Amino acid sequence: MIGNDWDLALKEEFESDYFKRIKEFTDEEYATRTIYPPKEDVFNAFKFTPLKNVKVVILGQDPYHEEGQAHGLAFSTPEGRPIPRSLKNIFKEIENEYGYRIPESGCLESWAHQGVFLLNTVLTVRESEANSHSNCGWQTFTDHVIKILNEQTQPIVFLLWGKQAEKKKEFLNNPNHLVLITSHPSPFSARRGFFESNHFKLANKFLNENDLKEIDWKL
Repeated sequence: MIGNDWDLALKEEFESDYFKRIKEFTDEEYATRTIYPPKEDVFNAFKFTPLKNVKVVILGQDPYHEEGQAHGLAFSTPEGRPIPRSLKNIFKEIENEYGYRIPESGCLESWAHQGVFLLNTVLTVRESEANSHSNCGWQTFTDHVIKILNEQTQPIVFLLWGKQAEKKKEFLNNPNHLVLITSHPSPFSARRGFFESNHFKLANKFLNENDLKEIDWKL
């Protein structure tokens, strides 16, 4: 389904009854409604970042629900699309930490290819209906994904932004990993801790201390 080591790691999930129900539900939704991201992009986070390559995990919620914005990577938008406000604030924090100019593109594929696993906890959404697929089973699936990541021996940084992401901390008890928590980068909460959190520098410091190549956050 994915084409890399995630297929083996998620084999039991893909064969489970609950996942078959997710597939039946989403197949019907794609056939009868406008659903994002495009069907072929739903598992892009897994395709672009094999399990063995994961260094940093950034958790989003559900995909962008406006036309052309979602492409299967949390917070990312395809080339040429307007940059959503939460992503603008992510770029502002990187500018604060590193002095990099805010990019004109919101496409985060280069991060994914370096080992930043950009996971939404819900992988599909109806057009203009935020959280419309939040109860179809995706949360069960992505909770299992987070548990698999927790089991890895290679050190991983988990960046948990906002209340929904923070709930996933209960699955993260491996001392090899670093868990960083702050507010969500949305305009409503970024000033409650996200700005000046230094999460991008702290992530790279941890990777460097564990003899792993740092992430180049510059786009």
